[in-house]
Amino acid sequence: MARGPKTTSSVTAVPTSRELRTDALLEFLASCTDESERAAVTEELVELNLGLCDALANRYAHRGADRDDLVQVARVALVLAVRRFRPAEGRSFVAFAVPTITGEIKRYFRDHCWVVRPPRRIQELRARASQHGQQLEQRLGRRASTAELVCELGVDAQLVREATAADGSYRPWSLDAPLDGEGEMTFGATLAEDADTDRLVDRIALQRALAGLSRREQLVLKWRFEDGCTQSEIGRRLGVSQMQVSRILRRSLDRARDALSEDEPLAG
Repeated sequence: MARGPKTTSSVTAVPTSRELRTDALLEFLASCTDESERAAVTEELVELNLGLCDALANRYAHRGADRDDLVQVARVALVLAVRRFRPAEGRSFVAFAVPTITGEIKRYFRDHCWVVRPPRRIQELRARASQHGQQLEQRLGRRASTAELVCELGVDAQLVREATAADGSYRPWSLDAPLDGEGEMTFGATLAEDADTDRLVDRIALQRALAGLSRREQLVLKWRFEDGCTQSEIGRRLGVSQMQVSRILRRSLDRARDALSEDEPLAG
């Protein structure tokens, strides 16, 4: 069997163009059965195309992942591309390798880089929205609106808004990030103080307790404690006696108090 190059020095007759040299090595690799030779040629192919990995990794370097990690993912994907490529199919190696590498990088983001992980369908729609948004921007000469993206993608407007918002989930905002050019006010300074947070928790618990009451009971509590109505005034509004209003109030308060007591262990 005719043997191809075993080492780098044995292919010195091949033109120095990276693309031509890559094609020659891939042709040899397609017919090579010796494992040591295959390993040596694969290593050289990877070294020849490391620049492609770096260029593709740089495209995603500012989206919340460490650049060195992205380069590593890209280089592993390059090895996969070399192993999967079939010269007989007539496709150039670069045309085959680029989607292979970018696919692995995107998979890395999907599996490892979400700060808040959206559902899979939102992640996939986010990628489609980004691609179609760029195409629309080229056609329109401006950024596409949500309505235009909805028409282009053929999906619900709410899903498009969720997918667009998911772009910010890779990397969290720093609490020390300035809100203005002067840098005097930070994002963290706008967050609620502990006391405000406690009141918010209490309000949510109260809303849950009142949600278990009937509409009539909710109205009675509102008129009594929010509007300051007397039991007689409430009775006239409902067409019942003051005694019946008193019973409604006592029953409603007991039920709300029980609901709040059930929530206490969860809050702690």
